Amino acid sequence: MASTLAPGEVFQLAGLVTPTAHGIASRVLARTAAGNITIFAFDAGEELSEHTAPFDALAVTVSGALALTIGGREVLTTPQSIVLMPANVTHAVRATEASHLLLIMLREAAAQAPQHDLTDSQ
Repeated sequence: MASTLAPGEVFQLAGLVTPTAHGIASRVLARTAAGNITIFAFDAGEELSEHTAPFDALAVTVSGALALTIGGREVLTTPQSIVLMPANVTHAVRATEASHLLLIMLREAAAQAPQHDLTDSQ
């Protein structure tokens, strides 16, 4: 595994990436064939435009608040919340306030990825 963290040390998630005024900063914490773990710092109002990814991802809001648009549906997050962003479904991220996001990408061949029906949730 490739990692930017020293082994056996405790880190505060929000302290692992330096926020950028009027921007988005990121740091890959770990990378393996099975996936990546990346921490993002968003300034208020910053966003990642709509896109798709061939792998499922877990979006963990560490601090702040985010508006995730997943398959055309807006989901609002709060600190310590987690949301599954399914493979091959369009999604976007907008920070409604300065925020930290931990993104855990779970690599799996797209043909094997489970299909998620967002209309039946909740």
